Amino acid sequence: MDEHSLKQNAKMLEGVLQEFGVRGVIDQIRPGPVVTLYELVPAPGVKHGRVVALADDIARSMSARACRISVVQGRNAIGIELPNAKRETVYLRDLLSSAEYDKKGHLLPLALGETIGGEPYVADLARMPHLLIAGTTGSGKSVGVNAMILSILYRHSPAECRFIMIDPKMLELSVYDGIPHLLAPVVTDPKKAVVALKWTVREMEDRYRRMSKLGVRNIASYNERAREAQAKGEHFERTVQTGFDDQGRPVYESEKIRPEPLPFLVVVMDEMADLMLVAGKDVEGAVQRLAQMARAAGIHLIMATQRPSVDVITGTIKANFPTRISFQVTSKIDSRTILGEQGGEQLLGQGDMLYMAGGGRITRLHGPFVDDKEVEDVCKHLKAQAEPDYLDLITDEPDGDADGAMDDGGGGSGDDLYDRAVAVVTRDRKASTSYVQRRLQIGYNRAASLIERMEQEGVVSPANHAGKRDVLAGPPPMA
Repeated sequence: MDEHSLKQNAKMLEGVLQEFGVRGVIDQIRPGPVVTLYELVPAPGVKHGRVVALADDIARSMSARACRISVVQGRNAIGIELPNAKRETVYLRDLLSSAEYDKKGHLLPLALGETIGGEPYVADLARMPHLLIAGTTGSGKSVGVNAMILSILYRHSPAECRFIMIDPKMLELSVYDGIPHLLAPVVTDPKKAVVALKWTVREMEDRYRRMSKLGVRNIASYNERAREAQAKGEHFERTVQTGFDDQGRPVYESEKIRPEPLPFLVVVMDEMADLMLVAGKDVEGAVQRLAQMARAAGIHLIMATQRPSVDVITGTIKANFPTRISFQVTSKIDSRTILGEQGGEQLLGQGDMLYMAGGGRITRLHGPFVDDKEVEDVCKHLKAQAEPDYLDLITDEPDGDADGAMDDGGGGSGDDLYDRAVAVVTRDRKASTSYVQRRLQIGYNRAASLIERMEQEGVVSPANHAGKRDVLAGPPPMA
């Protein structure tokens, strides 16, 4: 749109506002790829809420599809956003080649789109640290999720970032099946999705234990220490309690630690509504635990839904996801559910979005277009680089497995794990829960269950008054 047309529209908009009794002057015009922002400096006494209430009337009078009105940050002005007659397409390539995407400070860059003024906008998932997305059919939500995934795939190798993808609809994320970044095949069964989320909670707890052993507070510091140790061929030592002696005094020994760098882990869930329908309580509990604690462990969530109602996006989930994106939604109620305010119902669809950062500030963005062939080509290229290294434990829940965060805290483990635990105890002649937990890198509840089973089968004695157990079985045969 040329400058003359913009000024003509601004003059027409001033006239429309005066017809509705709103006095003011439009002093700035900011054209963009999809909408143009007209900044109205209102006359004294004109309330912002009065202008907001006229949004539909302004759109009708200006022959526009929709009109969104917001406060211009840092100025005594009201922003009136009107769609352009001809819409420009935002391409992912332009965002990935921008200086904003190449910033060193971005650990997990997400190329979200362009601002109203046409500037590239890239956010860092590691700082969010989790993202909640809502949008109705045709709003561009699935294309936006694909653009976010590709943004990370273009930046990180499988050694630096891994994915767990949950797709109950079976269509949106299936194209990524087989890429080396995946920790497990794309999960389509809602029940297995719950198992995958519980595994992610256990992985988070395991990462916290590893970081505490090195005395670091986040994954960046842990990986830095691990790389330094690997480069120098060194290891760390720390003193740990392994049990009690005959007099009940604690026994300590030195433990050698050879840390390895940990990759980021991004969990992508494309349809929350299906998961909440099948196992709402388990999903909400796991998501809450991850959202509260997983940031320091390098685990991040991207959750999307077509139905932003209160039974899907519960108060608990909203409280733990301060960063949210609303694509076009059907009603003001849905917009308030996801953003806390209206505006999402006035978007134009096809990638038009409102991005709410952690502080509550909302920015209108236009997401990049990524067609199916582009996604397929990227996945085909990645599959040719390496085979995926899947972990079966992610979707296969052990019999009687328990996680103290999610259920009653009881349960046992598989025979293979039990055999390994018996081998460790009989070989090292140490029968304490903490020792088994540390040697096998498992949770405390599972280690305690293994020790109890050993007691029942006569491998170890019952605990004495000091909590010490004797190993009754002989050492394992030498191979």
